[in-house]
Amino acid sequence: MVNGKKLYVSASPHLRSTVTTRRIMLDVILALVPALIASAVLFGPRTLMVTAVSVATAILSEFAARKIMKRNMTIGDLSAIVTGMLVAFNLPATIPLWIAAVGSFFAIVVVKQFFGGIGQNFANPAIVARIVLLLSFGAQMTNWVEPFSWKTTPVTGATPLAQLAAGETPSASLLQMFLGEHGGCLGETCAAALLLGGLYLLMRRVISPIIPCSYIGTVAVLMLIKGHGDLQFVAYELLSGGLLLGAIFMATDYSTSPLNSKARLIFGIGCGLLTCLMRLFASMAEGVSFAILIMNLLVPYLERMTAPKPFGTPKKEKKEKKEAAQA
Repeated sequence: MVNGKKLYVSASPHLRSTVTTRRIMLDVILALVPALIASAVLFGPRTLMVTAVSVATAILSEFAARKIMKRNMTIGDLSAIVTGMLVAFNLPATIPLWIAAVGSFFAIVVVKQFFGGIGQNFANPAIVARIVLLLSFGAQMTNWVEPFSWKTTPVTGATPLAQLAAGETPSASLLQMFLGEHGGCLGETCAAALLLGGLYLLMRRVISPIIPCSYIGTVAVLMLIKGHGDLQFVAYELLSGGLLLGAIFMATDYSTSPLNSKARLIFGIGCGLLTCLMRLFASMAEGVSFAILIMNLLVPYLERMTAPKPFGTPKKEKKEKKEAAQA
């Protein structure tokens, strides 16, 4: 007791931020809205149905899982909505609705809830769901429709990355690439909408620029070398294949990305390096999903390697020399 007042001892944290999980997830949802609107314009109203089914399944799956596992209900934090939207954004417009539901169920129940819920999953749920669906339903997951063809008769076509991998010049111009007028998944085609959402998240300080910038920058440098200085080739690589969607919205996931700046830089460079290796040498044109998943698995090791030392801790070499001198 000091000056007649009691001192209370409690465990940390002693200072609490006003930023909540719900607020962060709401910001992410708002940042995804421009891409959702763009997908509806480009690929038709069915994209809204795919997104609605994916989000509804995610919410119901989380509700049921928490009930069955007898854990506190967490659907109010809006994280299930974010996962459902990201799963939908990784699907083509022609995907059967039941496959979209399977993807959301797998993301929420298997990847998220089986490991304890939000903050305890080992990898980004939407990334794992996309990979599982791609391996299980390859034909449905690679059926791309041309933009605006929903107004008449849907026409399928190759994605710009597939054309690049075949040594062809993409049929879409760079302006069309920027506006999303090419084949691809719902949320990955319109670079303008994704960059707008990313700018919003940066302004709200929801994400750090380290991972997106190091990821995209690494891809740009490596593709510049591959293309022998061809800036047009680099631009096509950056604007296609879900790179911006992955770098801005999925590689930055709090639960599956590093905490300190040095580890984030290595994480982003690793994602970029793996993406380029897969695009250039593997049998797949995209590579973003697998690159992020692999780096998610390496996050604990990156954190351990780059953990800051407590102030005053002697360096290993100096400590060894001191011990040798004393001996």
